Amino acid sequence: MTPTQIAHDVIRGNRRALARAITLIESGREDHREQATQLIEALPKDREALRIGLSGTPGVGKSTFIEAFGLMLTRQDLRVAVLAVDPSSSRSGGSILGDKTRMEQLSRDPNAFIRPSPSQTHLGGVARRTREVVQLCEAAGFDVVLIETVGVGQSEVMVAEMSDIFALLMAPAGGDELQGVKRGIMEIADLILVNKADGDLKAAATRTCADYTGALRLLRKRPQDPQDFPKAMLVSALHDHGLADVWHQMKSLAKWRKDNGHWTSRRAQQATHWFDEEVRQGVLSHLTSHGGTRDLMDQLRTDVGQGKISASAAATKVLKTL
Repeated sequence: MTPTQIAHDVIRGNRRALARAITLIESGREDHREQATQLIEALPKDREALRIGLSGTPGVGKSTFIEAFGLMLTRQDLRVAVLAVDPSSSRSGGSILGDKTRMEQLSRDPNAFIRPSPSQTHLGGVARRTREVVQLCEAAGFDVVLIETVGVGQSEVMVAEMSDIFALLMAPAGGDELQGVKRGIMEIADLILVNKADGDLKAAATRTCADYTGALRLLRKRPQDPQDFPKAMLVSALHDHGLADVWHQMKSLAKWRKDNGHWTSRRAQQATHWFDEEVRQGVLSHLTSHGGTRDLMDQLRTDVGQGKISASAAATKVLKTL
């Protein structure tokens, strides 16, 4: 099938075509990249979903939250796509891709689509092609796209460059006010959700939520936020507590940004960010895959390792060949 035919089937909501399109998008082969570009260009530009980024440390309950939250949305006749990015081994390059197994109920829901993807060598908590996969899901008619990041800590900020709402899941007793004012992932979160607020952990979760609420008052207000955002909230994904309120807050924030002109400007800024990123990645790919520059890099890499030249001087030599 041609990329245009695949795009046509994706637009009609064909799940097999969507899975096939994502596989093509994520491929690193040069001929596949050309086809992937044609596929993306053939998609409609007027379909928008609410893009929600979700991050948090391992074990905080991201998969449990996403399944409970996704099921709540599908019960409202909303179509939900879940893009789960799984960490890849730095040694073997492999990934477990077990998120779909964890979300057993949601994976069987006809209004849901779950796609796990390996992060490979890409930093920032997402895979390199996640943004293009989001575009595919929007073209396929999904109303909400949930982007679950790898979940490794404070540097996971790349997801904010492809989402409309960014929620950070925290564990009870996971930090105090000082932890809350740390720059990085904290200051880009729209909602901090203290999960597992049930049973013996409820008291600890309440204290943690109060700590983060106090810390958020110290962070500089952002122009794209209404007065009461960002905010910290208590949730229990296991018992479905607080999920409806979280969804209400997300919709309210999205509406406020649309009404005040921040939605369009945010998406435009994100698009230009990914243009810059594509150029950077393209230059790196050229350097490592084309004969002359690849041989030069191999030689300079050896010289750097032997101490014959500094890393910065060697890099300057390579860049002068462009």
